[in-house]
Amino acid sequence: MTTGTAASARTISRKAGKLVVGNWKLHGSLAGNEALLGDLLASPVLSAPGVIAAVCVPFPYLAQCQVRLSGQVLGFGAQDVSAQLSGAFTGEVAAPMIAEFGARFVIVGHSERRTYHAETDANVAAKTVRVLDAGMTPIVCVGETLAEREAGKTTAVVTRQLEAVLAALTVEQAARIVVAYEPVWAIGTGKTATSAEAQEVHAHLRSLLRAKGEAVTDVAVLYGGSVKPDNAAELFSMADVDGGLIGGAALKAADFLAICEAGLSR
Repeated sequence: MTTGTAASARTISRKAGKLVVGNWKLHGSLAGNEALLGDLLASPVLSAPGVIAAVCVPFPYLAQCQVRLSGQVLGFGAQDVSAQLSGAFTGEVAAPMIAEFGARFVIVGHSERRTYHAETDANVAAKTVRVLDAGMTPIVCVGETLAEREAGKTTAVVTRQLEAVLAALTVEQAARIVVAYEPVWAIGTGKTATSAEAQEVHAHLRSLLRAKGEAVTDVAVLYGGSVKPDNAAELFSMADVDGGLIGGAALKAADFLAICEAGLSR
């Protein structure tokens, strides 16, 4: 278990309001990003109390976000990180490198990384530690496939995934993470877990966090999986849904802002 070295990471408590994070995935261009960020920053929604918003962008656009979002209400971060700090690891990007740009968040263990890059629970745990040690907030993703859900394995899968991360952290470190439940079968498919299904899994995840320590109880647990303006309000109304990790809808300013607004009164 690591003791951690970074004391600068700011805890994201669910008590602060809904956290809405856009995952741009493999999308973007300098000109297109400028237009999208400009539209987002022009809206009063992001300045309203009760919502915390951020975007996680491809690595090449961290510099653009550093310039455009420094001191702004919209936070930013990366979509992945290396489990290594330095060395002969071509193509990898270390957590301290990301932190140099002023990034606040890093997504770790997204289902697409687990599926396409064979990331294991151990990889995800190691990356989580690197992000924390660099003073940033890891958004730790967990979620089951359709086959696992149909086999009744949802609870077992998300328990294994989250406990692998928690076992690598101290209580103080665990209190500084964000968890995102993203059922793999609902990502990019247009399918969405019902609010009741999402709440059931979120409540279980919170019980695992609580078991780690009282200080971990208020960690934000986000829902990710085809969140759109027309279903965000219902999802966010659930007792243990503390916001969303937004994919496709984050690429359209109007949709992303509508989702943020859905969290204001929840």
